[in-house]
Amino acid sequence: MDLFQVKKQDGAIPLAKRMLPQTLEEFVGQEHILGEGKPLRKLIEEDRLISAIFYGPPGTGKSSLGRIIANRTSAPFIYLNAVESNVNELKKKIAFAEKHFHMTGNRAVLFVDEVHRFNRLQQEYLLPSVERGTLIFLGSTVQNPFFAISKALISRTLVFEFKPLSVDDLIRIMERAIEDEERGIGKLHLKFSRAALKKIAIASEGDARRALNYLELVSMVVKGPEIGENEVDRIISHTFHYDRTGDEHYDMISAFIKSIRGSDPDAAMYWLVRILESGEDPRYILRRVLIHSAEDIGLADPMALVVSASALTAFEMVGRPEGDLVLAEAVLYLATAPKSNTVYRALKKAHEVVKNYPREEVPQHLKDSHYSGAKRLGHGEGYIYPHGHEGEIDQDYLPEGIKGVKIFEPADIGYEKHLKKKKEVDEK
Repeated sequence: MDLFQVKKQDGAIPLAKRMLPQTLEEFVGQEHILGEGKPLRKLIEEDRLISAIFYGPPGTGKSSLGRIIANRTSAPFIYLNAVESNVNELKKKIAFAEKHFHMTGNRAVLFVDEVHRFNRLQQEYLLPSVERGTLIFLGSTVQNPFFAISKALISRTLVFEFKPLSVDDLIRIMERAIEDEERGIGKLHLKFSRAALKKIAIASEGDARRALNYLELVSMVVKGPEIGENEVDRIISHTFHYDRTGDEHYDMISAFIKSIRGSDPDAAMYWLVRILESGEDPRYILRRVLIHSAEDIGLADPMALVVSASALTAFEMVGRPEGDLVLAEAVLYLATAPKSNTVYRALKKAHEVVKNYPREEVPQHLKDSHYSGAKRLGHGEGYIYPHGHEGEIDQDYLPEGIKGVKIFEPADIGYEKHLKKKKEVDEK
């Protein structure tokens, strides 16, 4: 049975499934790897496949390309979905491919959809066959393979990254579905305005499956042949997509923090609202803001940490939506504050010094002298109590072996200017 097969006349099958591309000519997008003359396209056209992983967001064509390869290749094509399979089934598929190779000298293609769902041990069952070249392994994953896939398997495969589809790509896919009377919705004779299709494409965020699902929903709900932007907006508004565990989560948070670090309040607010509207827990954002206050602003503006901590407390008191104002104020404060990573550098340097000098003894004059018998051991002897003395006290606080080591080096910015001048005077 062809697990990729779609029954064209079955009205119960979703539009997105019915409109899966059948050929390379029907495939839309991923021009950087599948355009004319591009490496992956040539490998498919010439049936000279090699083991590879297709990586990218949902709805960008990874599984669809597997379907096209299945239809084109002369090699036996074995499909496996990691969500629905287990180790025994994987072993059977590998055994079939190995037997075919030993009998014919030709390799079978094993396509593992959502390969990241296999644990590392399961993934490594593939290694001997891939390494010997007795089968061609193709895998698809929405997660970054350099984190989600076994390093040993990654080193033996090529990785092709699939990008989110452009608005124009999605419009082309929807137009084809609107016109196609056999697999699409052509028999309904609907007319979508360009603005309506653009609205759907933008809401789909590069995902062809979502675009076709939205298109099908609109075609089922809206009465009348003429469908404009307002009708689409009424049906699909306030729908957002955000994978808290996938790359998009980390990418958007990264863009948010980098915008604050780069002192761009406009970008910081844009990413903040994107993240909030996509369903992220504001407390997670506030925790990242707290870390950023110390890591990227620090002593250039010590109030940044105070503002961030206050925002977290205030948000807990008022919640959403009013709490979004509190969060926005903190973000704008941080984005416009002077930046310094002195605190981060000082902590890193301290770790390095401790690693290199882990056993330095506490100087005698700094040892605890408050317990009975401490003075007989000489603990605290020579210590100068700073209070009550005018001017600076000439007293060492570092162990003997690392005297003079510089850990805190203030920058010439914000409040750290004052600290730098003071430090320079102290060291003279």
